[in-house]
Amino acid sequence: MSETRLMKGNEAIGEAAIIAGCRYYFGYPITPQTELMEYMAKRMPQIEGVFLQAESEIAAINMVYGAAGAGARVMTSSSSPGISLKAEGISYCAGAELPCVIVNIMRGGPGLGSIQPAQADYFQATKGGGHGDYRNIVLAPNSVQEMADLTMLSFELADKYRNPVMLLGDGALGQMMEPVNLEEKPLVSQEKPWAANGLGERTKPNVINSLYLKPEQLEAHNIHLQNKYQKIIKQECRWEEFSVEDAELIVVAYGITSRIARSAVEMAKRDGLKVGLFRPISLWPFPSERLLTLAKQTRAFLVAELSAGQMIEDVRLATRQMKPVHFYGRMGGMMPSSREIYNQVNLIVREKKEAVK
Repeated sequence: MSETRLMKGNEAIGEAAIIAGCRYYFGYPITPQTELMEYMAKRMPQIEGVFLQAESEIAAINMVYGAAGAGARVMTSSSSPGISLKAEGISYCAGAELPCVIVNIMRGGPGLGSIQPAQADYFQATKGGGHGDYRNIVLAPNSVQEMADLTMLSFELADKYRNPVMLLGDGALGQMMEPVNLEEKPLVSQEKPWAANGLGERTKPNVINSLYLKPEQLEAHNIHLQNKYQKIIKQECRWEEFSVEDAELIVVAYGITSRIARSAVEMAKRDGLKVGLFRPISLWPFPSERLLTLAKQTRAFLVAELSAGQMIEDVRLATRQMKPVHFYGRMGGMMPSSREIYNQVNLIVREKKEAVK
């Protein structure tokens, strides 16, 4: 059974998590994700789930560690500075191979910054954020519908790979309201023979741990993790393309910025410019191979972000700088208009034509 409802992005994440089988939520309030906490506080008791407002973000992520270690589907959420506080616990979850979902509704920074939307946590999300050689799977929605869809996918991927998954939204997506189709699905029992959930019929207890005092053992564990990450890279890259087939300039953007960029690209195409859009959906693993292929057929890229330029580094690495990679960004909670991005597109195309002359 499916139902279409008008919901905020934050609310859609909460309901989607419940549909996906999440029965434990631990968090601490911070704008602009607090509606997600409020939603879970209301809904969890209705389904005999557990909602707990922890005394801090640090406490919340360690509660996630405990619930995940016992085999539960569990989620936490926060916004930018709150995710920084969770970083050590996220590393512990990755080291112990605990499946969990972490939501970051990004806001402006650094420091306390602002409560307006931003995308300056890209490095933190995709490069680890905490200590050690670990990776989070990172998914970036660009609509309220995708906030729901990618939340459900996050729980599936977390269990599939025994790995933390981060849903990377922003203040605009979290606060905006759009129709969202929520499809009820029968819950399938997740077999987790590794979980520390009581001895049962086992003869040996399961131990959840990320501590290895012998360097040989820790290196072996790290090699195991890196092999797992390579499987994720091969199997879980996700992206969306628009009019890239004959594009001479490809705009690369994710999240809310990709929607603004899409409008700019449509404006440019109406003016006869050969422009396309590439939207990474998985920020890690990053769809590098596809971008490299596109670099062989286009003339240039324009990366648009709500930051000083972070994803642009992955675009440059992916394309091996075969073609120029330009940048346009706004910071501190400011968002570009479609006209601003269109003007950048027009400027780059005009410069390319003059260079040919």
